[in-house]
Amino acid sequence: MSKAKFAQAAIDELGWFKAHRFLLLRRLTQLLVLGLFAIGPWMGLWILKGNLSASELLALVPLADPLTTLQVIMAGHIPEISLLLGAAIIALFYALAGGRVFCSWVCPVNMITDAASWLRRKLALPRLAEMPRNLRYYLLAMVLILPVLTGITAWEWVNPVPVLYRAVLFGAITGLWVLVVIFLLDLFISERAWCSHLCPTGAMFALLGKVSPVKVAATRASACDNCMDCFEVCPERQVLKPALKGNNPVIVDSDCTQCGRCIDVCAQRVFQYQNRIAIKAENNQ
Repeated sequence: MSKAKFAQAAIDELGWFKAHRFLLLRRLTQLLVLGLFAIGPWMGLWILKGNLSASELLALVPLADPLTTLQVIMAGHIPEISLLLGAAIIALFYALAGGRVFCSWVCPVNMITDAASWLRRKLALPRLAEMPRNLRYYLLAMVLILPVLTGITAWEWVNPVPVLYRAVLFGAITGLWVLVVIFLLDLFISERAWCSHLCPTGAMFALLGKVSPVKVAATRASACDNCMDCFEVCPERQVLKPALKGNNPVIVDSDCTQCGRCIDVCAQRVFQYQNRIAIKAENNQ
């Protein structure tokens, strides 16, 4: 008996668009953010000037990656007020929206790792042993220690996010080997190796998102038919089981990227976005 096509039940029940809606929205968001940066150097229209490490919105609102800002401080430099303010704005936004929303909805490298995951499914490659998930937190610590030892923000030279932005905005392609390595690593060595196990930026945003009120919840866990499509597509599949089988349907694990793919591919409509503070208030009434 041949294996059913991945997410075919969701496509049949919900239609192709609804079975891919959050994936399509994520791609639109990622490309839109990249496009807002690109039209500056390309067309002279500076809506967002800079890159995801540090930028200005409409030449007025500073924005900065909290990890980049911490590296500057650890290198012994006193950041400008605008950099500190920009880091505070971004940290507050992702603390409210969910830290790893950055990973799935904004980070352009996600498109590369998702492509590797999609190709793994198409080629039916075997699932190999995963790396330790805490490894990215050790790498985060190393990224913060390196500036102390070197006096420079060393990680930013190989951070794949600014590497990709430099390539797109300014044609600086010499660093693209980093992205090729990530793709091949995810495809052949360890599934979701970069985003789920190694990326220190993802580790930082996971820490920021621990208090976020916005979460995915298995609100209809009793309707689950164990098709396993959500486990197949989830980049952090270990976060699903407690919500499906435990007493709390809300995915509280900060590793969840809130990508919405579990919502997309579930024909039984088990998952949806929820405000966990509102849920808690309702339960206490």
